[in-house]
Amino acid sequence: MQQFHPEARTPTQGRAIHTKLPLALPMMVSCPSEHLRTPQSMTLITGATGFIGGACAIAAMESGRIDSLLFLVRAKTLEEGLQRVVESLGRFESKIAPLEQLSTRQILLGDLADVEAFADDVRLNRVTHVMNCAAVASFGNHPGIWPVNVFGTVAFAKRMAKSPLLERFVHIGTAMACGAGKVSPVQESWQLPEAEGHLVPYTASKAEAERQMKMIPGLPLVVARPSIVVGHTLLGCKPSSSIFWVFRMAQDLGRFMCSLDETVDVIPVDYCAKALLLLTYKQHLSSDLYHISAGPRCASFRDIELAMSDARHIPSLAASWQQIKESDIPSLVPDFKARLGITNRRLVTKAVKLYGGFSLLNYKFDNQRLLDEGFELAPSFPSYIGNCIRSTEGLSLLDQMMSDFK
Repeated sequence: MQQFHPEARTPTQGRAIHTKLPLALPMMVSCPSEHLRTPQSMTLITGATGFIGGACAIAAMESGRIDSLLFLVRAKTLEEGLQRVVESLGRFESKIAPLEQLSTRQILLGDLADVEAFADDVRLNRVTHVMNCAAVASFGNHPGIWPVNVFGTVAFAKRMAKSPLLERFVHIGTAMACGAGKVSPVQESWQLPEAEGHLVPYTASKAEAERQMKMIPGLPLVVARPSIVVGHTLLGCKPSSSIFWVFRMAQDLGRFMCSLDETVDVIPVDYCAKALLLLTYKQHLSSDLYHISAGPRCASFRDIELAMSDARHIPSLAASWQQIKESDIPSLVPDFKARLGITNRRLVTKAVKLYGGFSLLNYKFDNQRLLDEGFELAPSFPSYIGNCIRSTEGLSLLDQMMSDFK
């Protein structure tokens, strides 16, 4: 089991413990209510206008924490910032979270690319918990990846380490920070490869940020590494079509770089958010590093393709599936328009090469640490894939891709 750094302030030490009250959690969480802290705190959420951050905000509001939330948002005015947050959270169509009760007093104008601009806000000294979801989540060569994901994130963590009431700083990383060439199931480890051991700059940046944050004195750091987050168990891809289009593209092409018998570790965003809520507020944690993953419920590409075929009411393509090599990708170009309805050959070629490379990793991420904290197993991807299909009907594949190629 990963041991805490002996000289660091751990997530379970050095802070006053609030009186425990029963807390109703969303139904997918099975941990006892007495394990969680109460809303007598202030939680700063970064990245609430994004996919995972928005889901975390909804989960926190549904647990009764609306008045204790503070949002770091990029905007020119408090009113604009509030509008951005409300519009983002509205994607999740919660019948419980009272979005109308959010106010401008819960908005902190700022950007991780310029931490100094908001570092003196006095509210930061009242923050007890941080859910740091903000990042440039691009698999391309986005110019903001290193300035935001590393320099800005580390500067933000250093500032929050000075906050006198801070009890826990939960940083959302990625399970893919482990890099390529690992043996599955991949265990949690602080030993991460340098940039050359990664398939894309994004995962390299997340690994570097973790390395530097781990060395910040006094930071009660907990790192959560989600696997591949796709869709929502009930809403499908309404909140975001990120990555789901890859499976649709592979099925429509009838070929991809992986075989149907390889597996992929996919979790829905609502499961991920509820796990993050647990790691943020649970009174005592056994570690400071966790995978949030499907683990033993990882699905094979064969099961995924079959579930998609059933949802689309088309015959399964398993019998005619072709596994291709990277060198075969140019031969697919004539099929891009005919099968995908996309004329941008360069974009599709890039997508097949990039995501095909990840599919070949065939990773499962061990999640026993999270389960030992009292959390449930994730639902399998095929179990909610029908909702993903239905929520993307009428949406072109190109439009779906744009959520990942900004």
